[in-house]
Amino acid sequence: MEDLKAQKRDARTQETREASFKRIESWRLPDTLPMPDERPGWKHRYIRVESLGQSDARNISSKLREGYEPVKAEDYPELMTNPVSDGQFKGGIEIGGLLLCRIPEEYLKQREEYFAKQNQAQMESVDQNYMRENHPHMRKFSERSTEVTFGSGSK
Repeated sequence: MEDLKAQKRDARTQETREASFKRIESWRLPDTLPMPDERPGWKHRYIRVESLGQSDARNISSKLREGYEPVKAEDYPELMTNPVSDGQFKGGIEIGGLLLCRIPEEYLKQREEYFAKQNQAQMESVDQNYMRENHPHMRKFSERSTEVTFGSGSK
């Protein structure tokens, strides 16, 4: 009887079902370009800084003027990447000639509105040019609506 009392036994309440049945995460192919966690007010994108070993200064300078800014690896620990050790983008995240950058969402909205206005102006110009040669006996019409239907079309 004394042998049983001398044994040190853990209380059963310390055992948890979750710990004993913990599911092993399955293997998956690693992402080629890991994306950071979402940050409010920012959108992320990889920008080409070099192609086939040649620097692409025109592309990166264009994107920087557009409002993109390189991110620092220390600000994105979830990516677990080695920061660039030298050069113009020291401390940034570069993978295969692509540099991770961010831009405020507000800039993207303004850009989208700008190009929507450009598109609208071009469509109006095309319509005006097309309708300019309208003849009273052979009327042209310009219909700019589309309809999407599903199924066989019969009712």
